[in-house]
Order: sequence, then structure tokens, then C-alpha cells
Amino acid sequence: MIFLYFILFCTFLDSYRKYGSCAGNDYSKHPCKRKCVSGLPPMVCNYDFEIENYNTLSKACYDCPFNVTDCFLEDCVAGEGSRRGIITVNRKLPGPAIEVCQHDTIVVDVHNKMLSESTIMHWHGIHQKKSPYMDGAPFLTQCPFLPRGSFRYTFPADNVGTHFYHSHIGMQRVDGMFGAIIVRATEENNPHSDLYDFDLSEHVMVVTDWTPEMGLQKFLGHMHDSGTNKAPSIIVNGLGRYVEFKDDDGKPVYVPTARFHVEQGYRYRFRVINAGFLNCPIEMSIDGHNISIISGDGHDIKATPVTSFDIFAGERFDFILHANQSVDLYWMKFKGSLDCGATTTRAFQTAVLQYHSDQFTDFDYPAGEVDFDNAGPKGGIELDTVNVGTETKNKNIIVLPELESVDDWDESLKEKPDYQFYISYDFYKVSHSDYYRIPYYGFDNITNPKEKILTPQFNHISMEVPSKALLSQRDEIDESTFCNNDTMADKNCKEDFCYCPHVIKVPVGAVVELVFIDEGLAYNANHPIHLHGYAFRVVAMERLGNSTTIDEVRARDEKGLIKRNLKNAPLKDTVSVPDGGYVIGRLKADNPGYWFLHCHLEVHAEIGMAMVFQVGEKDDMLPVPEGFPKCGDYEPKKQ
Repeated sequence: MIFLYFILFCTFLDSYRKYGSCAGNDYSKHPCKRKCVSGLPPMVCNYDFEIENYNTLSKACYDCPFNVTDCFLEDCVAGEGSRRGIITVNRKLPGPAIEVCQHDTIVVDVHNKMLSESTIMHWHGIHQKKSPYMDGAPFLTQCPFLPRGSFRYTFPADNVGTHFYHSHIGMQRVDGMFGAIIVRATEENNPHSDLYDFDLSEHVMVVTDWTPEMGLQKFLGHMHDSGTNKAPSIIVNGLGRYVEFKDDDGKPVYVPTARFHVEQGYRYRFRVINAGFLNCPIEMSIDGHNISIISGDGHDIKATPVTSFDIFAGERFDFILHANQSVDLYWMKFKGSLDCGATTTRAFQTAVLQYHSDQFTDFDYPAGEVDFDNAGPKGGIELDTVNVGTETKNKNIIVLPELESVDDWDESLKEKPDYQFYISYDFYKVSHSDYYRIPYYGFDNITNPKEKILTPQFNHISMEVPSKALLSQRDEIDESTFCNNDTMADKNCKEDFCYCPHVIKVPVGAVVELVFIDEGLAYNANHPIHLHGYAFRVVAMERLGNSTTIDEVRARDEKGLIKRNLKNAPLKDTVSVPDGGYVIGRLKADNPGYWFLHCHLEVHAEIGMAMVFQVGEKDDMLPVPEGFPKCGDYEPKKQ
């Protein structure tokens, strides 16, 4: 009863306080962060987010990293030692976590205090079944809102799991505008509740590739000059060792790493989110420990023991760690691959797993130094999602389709889908009109190979985002401007640059199969593909070689050579397709609206590697909320 009175008191205060809880701007003591108990009513959970231009190692950091305690002062964002501009939520990196119980209502007032940029917030992994206008997809579900403006997002926390919020415009996510969303179930509705003892807020881990310059600078230098698109470092919960400082004696000094505490003998649930933005999948392992993967993208799977796992931008994995080793300090290792791997920037990072003991302080580190070469595990079983599928013969590798969902069979797994779409992609030699100017300098005119930028596309089409929001202003938009493979059949998009609102459409209730194909023609790269509004069953995944085509994949299927798991395939909302291979996803289109389908590498999405998945007709979609903001061009008639 005292606890209930405390909640009511805090809720009363929320309408008067600057921040929407009883806990200040980090929400570490928010009343909605509680044990989820059956029979208690759901709560309305209020948050205030202030989005600001900020800087790492600001004045708030005083003498960090030379006085390591200064690195943890209020408003200090230490990063990995680079002094660079960032964008923060409540002056934190990552932003404050939202932690609620299933069926709570989340209310977030996002205040744009940036100097010159509009913004928007996407709730990655929240399907927004009853609240499509809250999805935060720019010019699809809403208009971005201006500096000094605000937007109130209100949506139910219907789907349990590890999710995250992030800006969905420009390079803002790249610069730090992201944070965790944790939706917990009651013990009775948690299939893994007997496998671990603790699910602590302190064990939520947000990892991302990181650069010493702001994302827009990185992007423009690559697109318009000869700058690279590769990340040299990784940060974990906003911290990492990268930039080396020197103390008065000339000894190296670094910003502290993230640290995670455990008590010997207990089992802990860790939640890992990859908020990355470049082609830098990250392999995670923990010295001296095996772990068990129990969830991917918020969907439970049968516990799968591994030594390490790969995680791409946009993905989330939960694992159980049994603290059954000697009381000590252990390195947690994060190793980059592909564009931040062995032949490029050799990015890696560490954190510390610390067993509770009076013999350690929070500033001690494990014995031995970590570099890129030893940042991976020494043998063991790996959940590998980098350019590998069910074709592998390596018994030490587990691939995504081999994970077993604990969800019941559903209609999406029926033998034949109602609709099937082939979506191929790669990097193509076309002159993107935003980055080339024909006849002055087209793709074929550039002689410096570092400046010849290929264009990533879906089905040889770049997504042109309309100036009005498709969902909320759908009655004002001419659907005849929409395009796809069928409407562009008379165009030679393989040779010419095709740029239009790329939309595929299905009726409500249809079972849809999406066949994603990475042609692998340009070079070895990967694209984590994310679908808003849905999770899909990953029923097949295979690498065929260094390259492939739609025709090759279709021919294999017609010959019965593609085996689909139509029994217990795992559910994901983000998946990386092997280079020169395919992934097949299945879903039931039961969530009407316009949903973004895009590469989750920010650079590629901004270039136009995206499309719209339209479910239903306009009349099938929920009514536009009263007074919902509009946007569009101002084109007065000539006098």
C-alpha cells in the first residue's frame, strides 16, 4: 500500500516537475521501473527528453580523464577521449533508459533544443499497432519538428523485449541521440524467468561504432570528397579506451571503460543493443565465460549456449551470464569486422565484468592488455551473422535460422504465402543526383577511385521521400507518384538513376514473404535491413557465393533447393543478409499503415536505400489524430 501511495504521489508531482518522474533526468528511480506483477493495473509512464547539441569532454568533465572520478560527474560525457560535437538526450550518452512493464502507456515529451536542426524520434522495435502516428518515421508517419518545438509521443508498451529509441533524421543517431527501451513481462509470461536470478538496469548495454568527428562531417567527406566511411573505434554505454592522453610522467591515460558488476554464483540477464551506423558488425565475448542467448530483437528464443555473438546495427540480443568463475575482473571484448575489421580500421573496445569483492575498486582493470588481435574469443561456439547462412559446414558456428522461437506457430508460417516480393540490392554505378552533377561531374567522369561513390539501392531504385507525411496527410498525396518494379518496367534503372517514392503494397491480413537478396557485386559489405511496424520470421538464410542474382535465387527455389523453417523460425525486425546470398522473411500484414523498410546503416538510408511497405488501403488506417501537425512545400500561385 505504501508503494502504491508513492506511485500516486510521484504521478501527481510529474505534472509540476521539469522531468516526468520522481527521479530527475536519468529516470533511474522512475516509478514505472518496477517489478512487473500480474493483477496490478498498468501505469502511465511520463518522460521529458531534451535534445541538445553538446560536446564530449565538456567543461562539466573538469579534469577527466586524469582524475577518473571527474569522468562520472553530472553532464560529463567522456566518450572514448575524442573532443567532438554530439547530440544528447538529457545530456547523457546513451540517453536515459525507458523501463516499463508490458501494457503500460509510454508518454514522452521530446523538446528540440538544438540550434538549427529539426528532429524526430523513432521507437525501434515497438510495433505501434494501436498508435501508427507515433512511429517517428520522417515524412511517413509525421513531420519532423523544428528547433524550440516539441512533440508528445504516446503509445502502449505492447510488445515485450529489448528495444531502443533513436533519431530517424540525418546523422543525429550517429552523434548520440539514442537510448534503451526495456519492456518487461510478468514472471508468469516470461518463458525464461527460471533461467536467471537478476535482470538489472545496470546490465543494459548500448554499443556503437564511433568516430572522432561528427556524423555529418563524416558523411559529407565521404559523399563529396575522398573521405572514408569507416569507423576507427567502438564505445560501450558512451565510454571506451581509444584516445591516449599522457600524465605528467608521460604515462598513458585513457577515459574509463564501461563496467558491469556481478555477485559470484548468481545468473544475470544482459541486454545488448547495437546503435551503430556504419558497416561495422561487432563480435562480443567475455573472457572465461560462456553465455546463453535467449532473445533477439525482443523476441524470445530457446536458450542457446555460445561463446560469442555478432550484432549488427539495429539488432538486439539478450543473454544469460552465470557468474560461476573465480572472483576476479574479466575483460568484456567487442571486436569490429568488415569495414572496421582486420583489413581496415581494426576497431575494438573493452568493458569490465567485475565480481563483487572488497579487493577491487571500480577503477581496477583485468590483467593483460587487449588489442584488436586478441579482442575475440579463443575458440568456442559463435552465433555468426556475418556473411554466413545455413550452407556452413562449420560445427562451431550457429546461424540465425537455427535459433528456435518459443512463440507459438502462427499463420505467417503456412506453406504458401499470399504475396511474395523479391527485394535485391547492392552498390551501383549510377550518378545519384544529390551527389553528382551531370554534365559537370557524373560517376563516369570521376578519375580518383576514392571519390567514385557507388549508390546503394533496393531493386535499382532510390527512395525519394515526399515533402508531406504519407500516413497523416495521405488524402493530400497523389499515389500515382509511387513507384516500384512494376511501375518502372519501362525504365532502364540499371543504367539510369531512378529516384521516386518506392512503395510496395499488400492488403490487410495477407501473409507476405519478403526475399531479400544481397547481390554482392561491388564488394564485401553487409546491410542490416530493418522493418518498422512488424517482426518477421527468418525462415531461410544462405550465402551462395561472392555474388548472386534474383534469377539465381528464384531458380533455386523453383527446384526445391531452398528449405524454409515453417515450424519455429525466430522472429526479428532487423536482419543482415549474407553478401552474395539471401534471407527470407515471413509476416502476416495485420498492422495497417505506411511502414519504413530500410538499411539501418545511416549513411545508406540517407542516400535512399529504403522503401515503404504499405499495408491496406487508406480507409483501413486509423484516423488522423485531431490537430496533428502537417508539412509540405509552399508554392503560391503566380499573380
